[in-house]
Amino acid sequence: MSTPDIPAGTWTIDKSHSEIGFSVRHLMVSKVKGNFETFEGTVTIADDPLQSSVQVEVDLSSINTRDEGRDGHLRSADFFEVETHPTMTFASTKVEPAGSNYKVTGDLTIKGTTKPVVLDLEFNGVHPDPWGGTRSGFSATAEISRKEFGVDFEIPMDGGGVVVGDKISISLEVEAVLQAALVD
Repeated sequence: MSTPDIPAGTWTIDKSHSEIGFSVRHLMVSKVKGNFETFEGTVTIADDPLQSSVQVEVDLSSINTRDEGRDGHLRSADFFEVETHPTMTFASTKVEPAGSNYKVTGDLTIKGTTKPVVLDLEFNGVHPDPWGGTRSGFSATAEISRKEFGVDFEIPMDGGGVVVGDKISISLEVEAVLQAALVD
């Protein structure tokens, strides 16, 4: 596999053209989807793209599942406990090829608990934008256990099962803008 043709430098995530989404099993019969509306991050592309890195910080109070009551409950001590743990962070530790795509391993921190997570990453390309800049695109997915991060609120259902599943599917659509190099 060849490495992508992407200019080295620091790329800032364009929040208005990016999304951090998730889904979780609800009542054992459906999936509830949501996203986080406030986040920031950078992708630092090295001369050797396999030495690149990603840093992201997410404001957990910005959770949006299209139900204000549920969102308030998710912000509470039962789930994210945003008063004590206002952010979720991801810091990559390794990038490696995986067929025609990549695996990005990193440390995910939620509620003060840090665990390694592997993102399956697709590089979507680089293109100039109409304002003289350069943009790149990435899609990524992962699955985590919420309980491993201390998000272990659980209500058992009559007849078996739980109201909220343990496995969380994460999906990322990221557009990043190359930052101009500083000249001394």
